[in-house]
Amino acid sequence: MPAQFTALDWTVVGAYVALLAVAGWLATRRQRDAEDYFLAGHKVPVWLVAVSVLSTTQSAATFLGAPDTSYRGDYTYLTTYVGALLGAMLTGRVLVPRLYALGATTCYELLAARFDRKAMRAAGGMYLIGRVFASGARLYLAAIAVAMITFTNIEPGSVFAATVALVVLGLVFTFVGGLNAVIWSDLVQVVLYTGAALIVLWLLWSAIPAAPGAMARALGAQHKLAFLDLSLDLSHPFSLLATLTGIVLLFFASTGLDQDTTQRLLACRDSREGERALYASVLASVPVVLLFMVIGSLLWVFYDRPDLMGRSAAAAGAFQGEKITVFMHYILTEVPPGIRGLVAVGILAAAALNSELISMSSVLVEDFYRPWAERRRERSEKHYVAAGRVGQLVMGLALLAMATLCYWWQRYTAAPLLAFALGVMSFAYSGLLGVYFTALFTRRGSSLSARWALATGFAAILVQQAFVVDLLHLPAAWKGLAFPFQLCIGTAVAFVTCAAIPSPAPARSASGAA
Repeated sequence: MPAQFTALDWTVVGAYVALLAVAGWLATRRQRDAEDYFLAGHKVPVWLVAVSVLSTTQSAATFLGAPDTSYRGDYTYLTTYVGALLGAMLTGRVLVPRLYALGATTCYELLAARFDRKAMRAAGGMYLIGRVFASGARLYLAAIAVAMITFTNIEPGSVFAATVALVVLGLVFTFVGGLNAVIWSDLVQVVLYTGAALIVLWLLWSAIPAAPGAMARALGAQHKLAFLDLSLDLSHPFSLLATLTGIVLLFFASTGLDQDTTQRLLACRDSREGERALYASVLASVPVVLLFMVIGSLLWVFYDRPDLMGRSAAAAGAFQGEKITVFMHYILTEVPPGIRGLVAVGILAAAALNSELISMSSVLVEDFYRPWAERRRERSEKHYVAAGRVGQLVMGLALLAMATLCYWWQRYTAAPLLAFALGVMSFAYSGLLGVYFTALFTRRGSSLSARWALATGFAAILVQQAFVVDLLHLPAAWKGLAFPFQLCIGTAVAFVTCAAIPSPAPARSASGAA
């Protein structure tokens, strides 16, 4: 049974929350208008944007998912960062310069120049749906950890209460400070959750009496140190084939078509700085992910190899096979008080929702509310800052609902945490990828076909989900397809739909200007 948090642990957690509150208050003092609130006035240095993008792309999916992946399997997930770098290059070289040339606040404004504002709003709407899906899945993962800390179990009621607490914490912090506060808090969070991981790594290493060579041989004998998967099996999500196809698409979408990340790249002084920040964030992600995966390997030795631990199998079996929370189980049963609170702070830092809330709010206000409001009467910039805060509340409630759904969704699929979190992102990305490939690389497509493409891309991912396959009695092989290949199919469907109609003459001219 996990140990209860001590007063010292709660004091450490409380100090972290207080630190975030002070940072948010300080960030408001230079906040003049919506550009300051949503883009930090285009004055954020490259290194800080890189850290913020790293924090945004890692989150609780890395803190819990990466140890879970190496504990269950091997290191092939690291190979996906080859695809991440290729996707980032596509974003940095092709998309980011065009967004800066347009003076865009959101990445979807490109579609207003290429097609019209209806297409832009449709893309922004699809982003909001997709971000609710993806961030809801990440929130669910984080709630597992918080539920174990607070309630020592992961029953539905406990996970829901933890989800509510995380949403409230994210809202309170982001409500005040805007993007500037979020970016600086990202720096604090990266330091905290990386530091927490290093502490756990040291504690695990110290607790295992076996020599490094013996551990390596045990892991190697079970193929748990494999790095490259050359299989052509389409059920493998992290094979080299998946990396060079669907993973490239996934990271192009997550860095260029997902306002959660693109917003940070647009906070730089120019497109070159945004591009450099993007590359730096991808390269910095590799050692961070490797750190968490090494923890997963050591957890396997600690719990599954009693011969190396010098104890009986019964002692090692105290975990009772609940692999979904193996990392949290170790933290709550083996890490001493005080340090346990510090590690919990690292979990809360990885679970922070502030970046998702500010990016979704920026799309809701800039792409939807502002055009509607300005057609009626002129309003002050303070009005749009206030609207952004209301938008965050709406999005926070949507994330709460999605995280609750994910509790049962993930258990139905029995997918590993990391693969589940990444796969959920495909719903919105497939349609966005099809539309943007048409807009950037062809002279075809129209506002109507773009909107249809967003819908067909979403539908193509939906019909590949296990519960839909079972419901419609489709061939069982259809639900065995790994998410990178599902994304390839969804993108192809959306691209064909969008490119099926030739662009009107004005749209062709706008494409060249964009």
